[in-house]
Amino acid sequence: RRPADTEIDWKAYMQEVEGFANGTLDYTQLKGDTGPLVYPAGFVYIFLGLFYATSRGSDIRLAQYLFAGLYLLNLLLVFRIYCRTNKVPPYVFFFMCCASYRIHSIFVLRLFNDPVAMAILFLAINLFLEEHWSWGCLLFSLAVSVKMNILLFAPGLLFLLLQRFGLLGCIPKLCICALLQVVLGLPFLLVNPVGYLTRSFDLGRQFQFKWTVNWRFLPEEVFQNRVFHAALLLAHLAGLGLFALHRWHSSKENILTLLKDPGKRKPASPRLTVNNILWQASCVCPLNACAWIVFILFSSNFLGVCCSRSLHYQFYVWYFHTLPYLLWCTPTTKLAHMPKVLLLGVIELCWNTYPSTVCSSLSLHICHGLILLQLWYGTAPTPVSHAPPPSRKPTAVSKKAQ
Repeated sequence: RRPADTEIDWKAYMQEVEGFANGTLDYTQLKGDTGPLVYPAGFVYIFLGLFYATSRGSDIRLAQYLFAGLYLLNLLLVFRIYCRTNKVPPYVFFFMCCASYRIHSIFVLRLFNDPVAMAILFLAINLFLEEHWSWGCLLFSLAVSVKMNILLFAPGLLFLLLQRFGLLGCIPKLCICALLQVVLGLPFLLVNPVGYLTRSFDLGRQFQFKWTVNWRFLPEEVFQNRVFHAALLLAHLAGLGLFALHRWHSSKENILTLLKDPGKRKPASPRLTVNNILWQASCVCPLNACAWIVFILFSSNFLGVCCSRSLHYQFYVWYFHTLPYLLWCTPTTKLAHMPKVLLLGVIELCWNTYPSTVCSSLSLHICHGLILLQLWYGTAPTPVSHAPPPSRKPTAVSKKAQ
């Protein structure tokens, strides 16, 4: 353990929640050595519990043990998702467990809030796979209340809710998500609603260039330019639109039919349940219903990561545990396994290069681009053949006629 490194963010977290413990409900007054509190209310409650469990944040070793337990729980939740999809070869789990120094550091050494949010998110996905959509939405919203990066999964979740329930059916699920945010933030909303919303859900926050992992090859003035940020947002929205129209949408009907009740669609679309055998009969890589859910959620998040204005080192946990699925959910020949493992290794090397360099940033974008191309072409629908089925031999037909 390196206390000097560990205390950087942990100490700031403890300072931020200590203000709440002392009765401060104005969100703009909660701050630490690294700056003001910029996370939603769920973060405050969870880390307030850690604040009291670790003797007001002084017992860092105990906090590391707690995060080690969280790391194991996170792996268990991820493995359960992967086992339900049955797409990733078993040897890949070794790399997920043992081959990432950066992930171990994020969880157990640096004690960031990102792993907490991701563990709750993976629990929510497990609930979606079990058809517990309401409970899953509740936990999804709880994960958002810890850190806003979980919103990168939101477009995929919205698509799944529309596919499963239609517009009217998904409104109650969305209300669950919104209601939890209101309940958690209520103490702060009653005191300073504008301060709470602007601090905890600040989508325009500027990032420091010195910490960026993905845009090091750009000049700093371009990195901070609002036009560049707008271009990334447009690229993100375009990517989501293309995937929603041509990869997530399995029906030949217009995508607007998702707004209808599933029972009134023509032809009636089968409900998205784990009992469905195939995702899409004409798909190059048929996915069962569990694999479909995971593919949509993981690809939605990955598109957001690729178009992020900046990725800091702790952000690696946003998508590290989804990378094996994204690489192996498409058809894989025996010769293609090694390049995919190599791709994981290069991404790991990019995230372990500190400080980031022009080479490491460019390499990361190239790896992301290759994964996107594989997802796009590997899940493309095949042309439907209209040739009539082969007729039986005349002799066989005549004998049966007799």
